Amino acid sequence: MLVEDRLGFVVPTGRQRVAILQAFARDEQVVYGKAFDIVKKPTEMDLDDVESIYRNIDELLVCEIKSTNNTSVKENFDGYFFAITAGEMLTAQSLGDRYRFVFVNTITREYLDQTLRQIFARSRGIYPTWSVRF
Repeated sequence: MLVEDRLGFVVPTGRQRVAILQAFARDEQVVYGKAFDIVKKPTEMDLDDVESIYRNIDELLVCEIKSTNNTSVKENFDGYFFAITAGEMLTAQSLGDRYRFVFVNTITREYLDQTLRQIFARSRGIYPTWSVRF
């Protein structure tokens, strides 16, 4: 939906993800490879070229999508309950405002992008948890 609506979002290929990680590493920024789904980039940035990404790195938004098709989710995602992984948290702390959580309601097609700081400011509860998989 975000790509289709031509909002500047791009789902990077595997090769592009590696280039993005290399550019951020060169900028001494920590980005966990599994901590993002999509990016929002300036039109002149070539995601296949580490140098192009590095030159424009301050304009690149790295985004994690949190989506729902739950009909009880209110407008502006009030009351929405979601999880943030350790990798997402560390990447958000590393990149600051350049890392966004993009909330998408697939029923209403509403979306909202928020920084970690904005999420914490509007949170009514935070419940730390460890997820374990065998």
